[in-house]
Amino acid sequence: MPDQTAIEKVMNAFEEFKTANDAALDEIKKNGVTDPILTDKIGKIEDTLASFEDANQKLTAVELEVKSAEAEAKKEKEHIDEIEEKLNRLSMRGSSDPEQRAQDLKTTVNEWARAVVGAATVGVPNLSEGQQKALATVTEEYKALGVANDTTGGYLAPTEYVREIIKGVTEVSPVRALARVRRTASKAISVPKRTGQFSAQWVAEQGTKSETDGLRYGMWEIPNHELFALIDISNTNLEDSAFDLEDEISFEAKEQFAVAEGAAFVSGSGVGKPEGFLVAAGVASGNSGSATTIADAEGQANGLIDLKYGLKTAYARNATWTLNRTTLGSVRKLKDANKGYIWMPGIAQGKPNTIDGDPYVEVPDMPNEGAGTTPIAYGDFKRAYTLVDRIQMEMLRDPYTQATGGNIRFIFRRRLGGQVTLAEAIRKLKCAA
Repeated sequence: MPDQTAIEKVMNAFEEFKTANDAALDEIKKNGVTDPILTDKIGKIEDTLASFEDANQKLTAVELEVKSAEAEAKKEKEHIDEIEEKLNRLSMRGSSDPEQRAQDLKTTVNEWARAVVGAATVGVPNLSEGQQKALATVTEEYKALGVANDTTGGYLAPTEYVREIIKGVTEVSPVRALARVRRTASKAISVPKRTGQFSAQWVAEQGTKSETDGLRYGMWEIPNHELFALIDISNTNLEDSAFDLEDEISFEAKEQFAVAEGAAFVSGSGVGKPEGFLVAAGVASGNSGSATTIADAEGQANGLIDLKYGLKTAYARNATWTLNRTTLGSVRKLKDANKGYIWMPGIAQGKPNTIDGDPYVEVPDMPNEGAGTTPIAYGDFKRAYTLVDRIQMEMLRDPYTQATGGNIRFIFRRRLGGQVTLAEAIRKLKCAA
């Protein structure tokens, strides 16, 4: 079960959001505009709700805080150790007797510690002569071996090289979580499909029966297409880099192949690449009721509701909404005809959040709201879309082609195909009146 505190935060934030958004809608109806303070409040609440879209984000934030605190503690300890070491070096100069050196160190440290406290409370000029001398000696020692100048110690205090590359998040559409995935060892797969049905006929007791023609079959062929990436790296870089560059570029290739695959799944032309469900022939669409947004002219979600109930019941049982994060923010504000919000948090029941009772998946490649765009789709994607894997990923290490330039060429390739095989299992929402 989810953490009880998280549940309370989400549910409280959602209740606040509904109250604030209702007030904003009332103001628009009365005055035509919304109070900026109220708009700002809604934005803050939306940020709170968005923070719970991915539970991993919360965990990551906690881990980062812990690591930051540990790093600060380590840094402080190193600073104290450094000061003690300097004091120790100063005291060591005075005597060769271990007991005497220990006593001298204790005296010096005590004198210095009192000087530090006194300097902060009564000021350096008001310190005793011994305390001023102890403070000046440590300051001098610190300056004499400061790291600000390379020749006085900077060369002995190198910066720490962190073997971790800072990378921004690469957004990938979750194709394989939605579609049906098949593997093949051929250049394409052929899938039989029923293209026509006969109709049963009524007949009288002694009536003549005629053939009920109409049952037809066809064949869908899903060809495989090729993705590639080509990277040249110098021999010197491969030999001297602190990173395993072959492993690094392999990871990058996998990630970028996934990006290209996700984009094609949504809007691929089908020519030299998979076919996207937004452009496939036969996928029905419904209008939002507004020329530029997913809300209708009354600001309600009637277009989405009509889209949902325009899908056959058999497909609706396993249907999922697909939309990007920006559109999700707009969906949160929508109501049905009964003035109820269609987005609902499911954390209290340990279930996913829903749009009118059905789960949704964030697909970054879906378009934003706008005139003529299709920002939302709904349906059973596992029955509607088939993805075919021929070669997951292949790497060719070519040391010859670029040998005269001191480079090694890496060629990555992948073969896969995909297209809509049952268009009636999904529907898309178009921003149109």
